[in-house]
Amino acid sequence: MRRRWTAVWAATAAVLTACGGQGAVGPTSPIAPPDPAAVSGEITVLTNRTDRIKDGTFKRYADAFRKEYPGVTVRFEGLTDYEGEATLRMKAGTYGDVLLIPNSLSVSQFPAYFAPLGSATDLAQSFDFTEYADVGGRVYGVAGIGMATGLVYNKAVWEQAGITDWPRSAADFLADLKAIKTRTGAVPYYTNYKDGWPLRQWTDLIGAPSCSNTAKDQLADTARPWSAGQDLNAIDGLLYDVVHQKLSEGDPTATDWETSKALMGGGRIGAMLLGSWAVPQMQAAARAAGHDPAEIGFMPFPVQKNSHHCAVVEPDYKFAVNKHSRHQDAARAWIDWFLTRSGSAQDEQVISTVKGTPLPAVLKPFDERGVRIVAQAQDRTADVSRIDKAAGIGLDTPDYRRRLIDIARGAAPGDRDGYFAELNAEWAAAQRVPAG
Repeated sequence: MRRRWTAVWAATAAVLTACGGQGAVGPTSPIAPPDPAAVSGEITVLTNRTDRIKDGTFKRYADAFRKEYPGVTVRFEGLTDYEGEATLRMKAGTYGDVLLIPNSLSVSQFPAYFAPLGSATDLAQSFDFTEYADVGGRVYGVAGIGMATGLVYNKAVWEQAGITDWPRSAADFLADLKAIKTRTGAVPYYTNYKDGWPLRQWTDLIGAPSCSNTAKDQLADTARPWSAGQDLNAIDGLLYDVVHQKLSEGDPTATDWETSKALMGGGRIGAMLLGSWAVPQMQAAARAAGHDPAEIGFMPFPVQKNSHHCAVVEPDYKFAVNKHSRHQDAARAWIDWFLTRSGSAQDEQVISTVKGTPLPAVLKPFDERGVRIVAQAQDRTADVSRIDKAAGIGLDTPDYRRRLIDIARGAAPGDRDGYFAELNAEWAAAQRVPAG
């Protein structure tokens, strides 16, 4: 990719690594011995990638790992509702040896469930995003991938509708969806309401409308985040308008994630708001449907700041080791191997969190069109989480956006302005509650 993108990403990485804490890690840290033959045991890896279990990809990785670590057997458990099921498993104490840290878990809770993987200083030399799991200078999770948040779209559908460029505003985007509805047989936008977790992805857009790397931190001091001019007003306002103007699927309560991939790949969905990680999955679905995988593209959120699109880049799920695992050395060996030697990031065309790895081809159009990359600071994460929890809103859960969609489609009373006023009141009240 061209130097402009590389320079922007290097600056982003500098912001990320500068936020990590300092401090030594104690003797309880799981460390894979330098001699692979000294590592043994059967480990269970919890994953949200049920598709990679079904298609044999994870077995291929496990077989390759076993050639280097002959004493270790890796078993996978796929969780369809990963957030909900993993959280329940953690409460029950049956959460495998390696798992992806649920987004609903606050960083301060990490030491209660996971073993520290190393010092923030040391791990930041090898991986990006380590500060997202830094507690007192110890890192409790390493991100599997980095991702940009935007719109996965079917280029053929958009071209059939006569659309030749990315939308530059919410009004442009709505007009484009109307053209898709009028001129094609595709559903313009698909919410994935029923599965829920794709609705949480809209939260990852915070920072894109304002093109600010402190947008999330600023929520700690913003009394009315859903007011005009605020990122959440632009983000949730667009989702409301899409549904209210009947530009999404007819019955959102019947959506299905796996089905949506086939529909997108087959040219029956125009767009979905997801991370860049989803593009290869949609391309695979297109190939399975007999379509050209190149028909699947990725565009930034349809708002510009100073004539530029902006895209937030942040980590996806973070790998962690169960602090109660009997085979922590084997679990740590699997994480290290999977992230650095499996080639999974390249296979999936996602952003590797290993420093120095080239960016994937799927993001090349962002470079070519001058999209500005925003990496969110993490200085006020605990404060924002505390306010969010006290307000009972759940920025990292799908529920409040499900209600937004229900209001927009007439299945619940109210309107957008009234709901935003309610959210603002709840946030402001929670903000006034003293910490402690």
